[in-house]
Amino acid sequence: MPKDQTRPELRSPNQHSDPPSGRRRGRKRGKKDKDGQPPPRYPDIASSSQAFLEGAKNFQMRDLTVTVNPPPIPKPVDGPGWKLLLGKISPNALHNSSARYDAPKCDEDTRVELTIELMDRIMDRDNPQRLLCMTGAAGSGKSALQQTIAIKCESSGTLGSAYFFSSVDPTRNTTATIVPTIAFQLGSHNPALRQAIDAAVAQDPIIFDRSLKSQMDSLLVRPMKHVRERVGLNLSTLPHAILIDGLDECQGEDHQEELLTAVRECLLADDLPFCIFLASRPEWAIRTALAPGGHLYRVAYHIQLSECHDASGDMCRFLRRRFEQLSLRTGNPHWFTEKDIDTLAQAGSGQFIYVATVYRWISERRASPVERLKIILTWTPHEGQTARPYEALDKLYTNILLNAKNAYEAVDTHSGRDFLLLLKIHHINAVDGFSDSPRFKVSKLYLTQLLGLGDEPVEILFSDMHSLVSVTSSPKAQRTYLRIFHKSFSDFLNTESRAKDLFVSPSRVYSHLTKCCLLHITRPPDSDFLSDAIFNLPRFWDLQGVDIDDEIIDFTQKGGWNKIDCANLDTTAKIGCRLLLNRLDILTKGVEKRNPEVVEVMRTYFEKWKYEDDNSKMSEVESEWSDTETSSS
Repeated sequence: MPKDQTRPELRSPNQHSDPPSGRRRGRKRGKKDKDGQPPPRYPDIASSSQAFLEGAKNFQMRDLTVTVNPPPIPKPVDGPGWKLLLGKISPNALHNSSARYDAPKCDEDTRVELTIELMDRIMDRDNPQRLLCMTGAAGSGKSALQQTIAIKCESSGTLGSAYFFSSVDPTRNTTATIVPTIAFQLGSHNPALRQAIDAAVAQDPIIFDRSLKSQMDSLLVRPMKHVRERVGLNLSTLPHAILIDGLDECQGEDHQEELLTAVRECLLADDLPFCIFLASRPEWAIRTALAPGGHLYRVAYHIQLSECHDASGDMCRFLRRRFEQLSLRTGNPHWFTEKDIDTLAQAGSGQFIYVATVYRWISERRASPVERLKIILTWTPHEGQTARPYEALDKLYTNILLNAKNAYEAVDTHSGRDFLLLLKIHHINAVDGFSDSPRFKVSKLYLTQLLGLGDEPVEILFSDMHSLVSVTSSPKAQRTYLRIFHKSFSDFLNTESRAKDLFVSPSRVYSHLTKCCLLHITRPPDSDFLSDAIFNLPRFWDLQGVDIDDEIIDFTQKGGWNKIDCANLDTTAKIGCRLLLNRLDILTKGVEKRNPEVVEVMRTYFEKWKYEDDNSKMSEVESEWSDTETSSS
């Protein structure tokens, strides 16, 4: 090669030439976005170059074959922004998270036409309606369809992200984690996008405290546009399906409405590739948004699951397959008939949760499928009678609970125990938590001991309810958790008109827990739960109609307040006493008319504790002042 000949520079296929003239990389110095924030400094991963035989001279080449291999893509190094993002996501909301183990999904031969329709719309990137909204009643199979679509999208490489709300999981029952979780999943698919999101968070570390629209703009929209304009990434090559399930299980209708508005204004922009599939009960936020005149009416494809898609055939196929699998246990392949299956499917009134619960109850290990099928057929509406929505489901829940109640209370060692009350206590602890502000939950072991159930494991209480709940243990956290299979069972327990005689009011729960605390305080010798009982007494002594006047009188006459006064209290118990100081008027409201002497005793101790508490606070202030004076001198 002649010396004076210009040597061409060979570049990797991943490298790009400089942009056309008149278009400079980066932004003008000092430019700010519409919120007054300077734009993030995204990493420029396309500016490196590699010269071929750089610096070589005075040599000749003949019959040269050159093979250029692109350099290996380095593993992205997570910056502070990405690490901060990881602390804001909800792993439990992912479609394949361990918290959603054995998540319901459609059988291969059920919901076939609907699944094909949904997948066709998701795969069609040219479809102008890129928002799919599926609404349906509780138990109609929305989450199973979402899980099925998530699996299919993952297999086809189109799943950008999935987020499953859950009303019983504090990490995913608000909108606080949804945008970070979506950004995490999308960024995990592409290193350049990941670095752009990293830079966006590093530029604005409090982005997670801003509105959902601001979060979507900063963590999704701008990074996507950056990798397209600066890195040259074709956005159509990225997984584009975003699935959101259970919007109705997100706390606060205003937050649900805010999320729907942010999705429309940010993710449905014409220059972004996303297709969003959202499922929810037809509650206020999504119902009004999809109604004529609503802001999603013209942009969304609305699938009304309960009204437009008859699930009875799929429900029959579901039961037939499951019953055939049970034939080995029964030893008789003809232990059920097609009429049995039709009867159960019709009773379900389009609610897949009904047939799913029927199967779980019939297939419990301790039971005979044949006998339980006969029993459950007697719970269905009579021939020619049409079941109202939830009527058959409520009857199913009622009979399962009654059977479990009778079995539990028939055991000699359970004499005097109220099964329904114990169930409701555990249910409130698992779903909502106790008290009003702030709400709190306790371990199942603590509840078992507080309720005086001895060493009996909590699993005994739910041994005949495996079709409705499961009890799982976490050895790492040394805690036991109650898992409700479906929200419709919680709705049943919380609604007196549906649960009827099985309904247990919150006031009854708090009254019982308060009595248990009083019992532990007065129990000789000193209960191991003394400090915990004192601490939780005012927390369980809720304002929801708790009536324990008799117990307060008895507690006072047995020297309960004196025992608290003489106890060597730790910090936890002292906090409980401070809470009691503000409750004197409430605690004595019903007692004063019946036994004024008891009120005087209580007032004496409460005023003493208030005096000691005020002095303790004063001493703390004086100590802090003294430390300040010493350090300044």
